[in-house]
Amino acid sequence: MDLLNLFLNHNKLSMNDIIRLSGVPKSSAHRMIGSLADMGFLTKDQDGLYALGLLFLQFGNLVAERLDIRHVAAPDMLRLRDGIDEAVHLAVRDGDFSMYVEKLDTDHPVRLFTKIGRKAPLYAGASSRILLAFMPDAERERYLSEVELDKIGDGTIVSMAKLRETLALTRKTGYSFSRSELENYTAELCAPIFDHAGRMAAGLSIAGPEVRFGEDRLPELIRTVKQTAYDISRKLGYAGPPITL
Repeated sequence: MDLLNLFLNHNKLSMNDIIRLSGVPKSSAHRMIGSLADMGFLTKDQDGLYALGLLFLQFGNLVAERLDIRHVAAPDMLRLRDGIDEAVHLAVRDGDFSMYVEKLDTDHPVRLFTKIGRKAPLYAGASSRILLAFMPDAERERYLSEVELDKIGDGTIVSMAKLRETLALTRKTGYSFSRSELENYTAELCAPIFDHAGRMAAGLSIAGPEVRFGEDRLPELIRTVKQTAYDISRKLGYAGPPITL
């Protein structure tokens, strides 16, 4: 493992590089590198430089296919729901829309009714806008240049300048918040979940009646949702720092 870990920070290494960086005795390094190459974990090019073998790509694809974000996120979503007593949603991008792929309801007598499979345009609502904010720049610009901002709820952003300003603030602070954007008198707070490559994987949101998202409670909700989203990101292999205020 010590030898293989060298390739996390180096694309190619010579045998002398491996010996120097690892501190493993020359004879042992030769023997282990030879075995790793024979098994397909390492390859050797015509210049005598070693690199990770394609076997890792096969293993990586299998892990990715079996890593269902809903299952990974489920324990943290449950902990979040029980901790703040608000509905929790997991949203992913579906073309130019967001879609809820998982949800946990509350026992509140007054609560927001949503369902798995619900879609919303990427410009409207916190969970939609978090996906838009952390899209690759070129894709986001393509979307913004083509989209028409239609009013859905009383709070829907219909000004392109305001939308761009809000997206920039979301990228800076690491969360998105909306009031009455998709349904009047409702609020949603969302934070991004990133995968092992640092790409946006999903949005984790809490939602409910607007009256329960007052300014006195909002800072603690923001902190909790952001921390939970970061915990899920770490389980997906994300190694970057959390986005802080």
